[in-house]
Amino acid sequence: MTDHSHDQECCPAFDPKPWDYVTHNWVDKTFIKDQIRQFFHMPLPNQMAKVIGRMWKKAQDAGAATEMKDFLILAYDPSPWRSELFMTVTKEVPGAENVKFTGTYISKVFDGPYNHVPKYLNEFRRYLVLKDLTAKRYFFYYTTCPKCAKKYGHNYIVAFAEI
Repeated sequence: MTDHSHDQECCPAFDPKPWDYVTHNWVDKTFIKDQIRQFFHMPLPNQMAKVIGRMWKKAQDAGAATEMKDFLILAYDPSPWRSELFMTVTKEVPGAENVKFTGTYISKVFDGPYNHVPKYLNEFRRYLVLKDLTAKRYFFYYTTCPKCAKKYGHNYIVAFAEI
């Protein structure tokens, strides 16, 4: 992760093709988990950067950080006041909450503002109904920070449905 105070790349460019309408079959995919406080599903100021930075440091210190091409951080909102973040790692990380995902997940890419997530979720639900699928829960992968989204001219958000 790179310091945002300089005009350099902090988020790598995102290629949506490998994520759009793709089925992922995960068996014991390893993540570390943390959480952020939010207000009506909006993270409190600086929460995302602070928590992601803390998670990334734990992963790096444990030698468990993924290469950027394999980096994935999923957000799950169990309530309007809290979000759970899941960061992929290459092995279990001491001092972190380690979790494993096993199951089938479908991903769909959207490009637009963060506040359109409810619209994206409704569109994704309609797609799943057409495929006769039911989601157990939904996750979102915010692929870039707002500064890099502006720089790249795209704000890709990947929705994941656990089916």
